Amino acid sequence: MKILGIETSCDETSASIVENGTKIISNTVFSSQEVHAKTGGIIPENAARQQITSIIPVLEKSIKKTGFDAIAVTVGPGLIGSLLVGIETARTLSYVYKKPIIPVNHLVAHIYANFLEKKQLPLFPNICLVVSGGHTDLIYMRNLKSIKYLGGTRDDAAGEAFDKTARLLKLPYPGGPSIALKAKEHSKNFLSLFPRPMIHDKNFEFSFSGLKTSVFNKVKDTKITNNLQSKFAAEVQEAIVDVLIHKTLIAVDRFKPKSLLLAGGVSANQRLREKLTEEIEKKQIKVDVYLPKLEYCTDNAAVIASCAFFNKKYIPWQKIKVNPELTITDKV
Repeated sequence: MKILGIETSCDETSASIVENGTKIISNTVFSSQEVHAKTGGIIPENAARQQITSIIPVLEKSIKKTGFDAIAVTVGPGLIGSLLVGIETARTLSYVYKKPIIPVNHLVAHIYANFLEKKQLPLFPNICLVVSGGHTDLIYMRNLKSIKYLGGTRDDAAGEAFDKTARLLKLPYPGGPSIALKAKEHSKNFLSLFPRPMIHDKNFEFSFSGLKTSVFNKVKDTKITNNLQSKFAAEVQEAIVDVLIHKTLIAVDRFKPKSLLLAGGVSANQRLREKLTEEIEKKQIKVDVYLPKLEYCTDNAAVIASCAFFNKKYIPWQKIKVNPELTITDKV
């Protein structure tokens, strides 16, 4: 079965055709990141305007090679104007081509980056850490239909913390890649300059606003030299990574899953991938670790189509609705 996925939840415009949930036939992504870099962040109206102009070219590029049997579209969470671009496009295509629509929860879809182009699919039950610009969620999946929420961020998400601290360090948007790149200039002799919020709490909750405040207090009366930029960037990255890994491995120890999955934009962070692997090997934890290919970590339509295949729920095009406030456990 070939599913056409459409993703427009934030600043990317993407269309993809995926066969049987795992084989990518096409995947086209247009990012308006350059536009948002000029304003230091995403302005929703600008994002939607860019998507209106790019959705047709993106679709044409993705569907020119093959047909499709159904249409999957992100209905939330995300920016309402951006989501509407994708939903109205899916409605039109459904009406014209007489194909059914499958609504998709964008957060759940990130998990399926670990199903794309894999010889062996993740075994259940599993633990999944979904980390992105707007979300930090730790979940336990007994099977495809059962998602148990273990905990998440009480304030800033991990990606948001990267963006905000990068701004304080005068690094360009988006903050995650900028901090990761700058951190490479620093040695791995970490001084733990910044706090690891809630790392010792006996729960699966996260909080990164205190880290941002700590960085602000360090830099407010300091001239930010290149050396300080790299030093602080490395220390910020290490603090975020330490908290994410510590909480995740506590969940692995408690629930004894067969697989551990990373997902979301922040899962592309090389230090997070590297240190997670190191810690699992050092502690001799018996769990299969799945790290998605880098191109499927950030927003893209391939994960939307894959998620739709494994979670088919057809809805008439007249009834599909946008829901920008969806959480990772909400049904669509």
